[in-house]
Amino acid sequence: MRAPIGHFDTATPAPDCLDELVGPVADAVRRWSGTVPADAFVHVDTDPQWADTAVFVEHYGRELLEQSANCVVVAGKRGGGTTLAACVVLSTTRVDVNGVVRRQLGARKASFAAMDTAVGETGMEYGGITPIGLPADWPVLVDSAVVDLPYVLVGSGRRRGKLLVPGKAFAELPGAVVLEGLGVA
Repeated sequence: MRAPIGHFDTATPAPDCLDELVGPVADAVRRWSGTVPADAFVHVDTDPQWADTAVFVEHYGRELLEQSANCVVVAGKRGGGTTLAACVVLSTTRVDVNGVVRRQLGARKASFAAMDTAVGETGMEYGGITPIGLPADWPVLVDSAVVDLPYVLVGSGRRRGKLLVPGKAFAELPGAVVLEGLGVA
């Protein structure tokens, strides 16, 4: 199959290559029940040596710079409690952690989660964390610009490989909240 965006040697509907995905992501694809069919999620094989954004887009397609999203894990703290959440923003923006995220989580303080926490809680590799397959009780904050794209490149749960996902599917993820202004230039 040909990838809907980018220039990849290998593109496969995610349900047909569950063994390429980490457990939580494979389970989420297997159980997917959104209006976007699971086989619209496409796994593409990528080389981790080209993971840096500038090198990645040079190798796989410059148009991907405007069609890629980052998923970052944040920790919101209030009193003695901590809420972990994921934020999905276009790769050309950064997450408004101290504004939009802090207010949405009702936190006194919000910051990026420690790498050990992000990896341990998601069951995914650092640098490959994706919003698909996150713990069910996590809020998944999605910038509205991500939802508006026909297809978005995101992590696959591993450093090797990415997922190409229809933008509107992000609004259907468990715990998803679509927000204006989550990603800022």
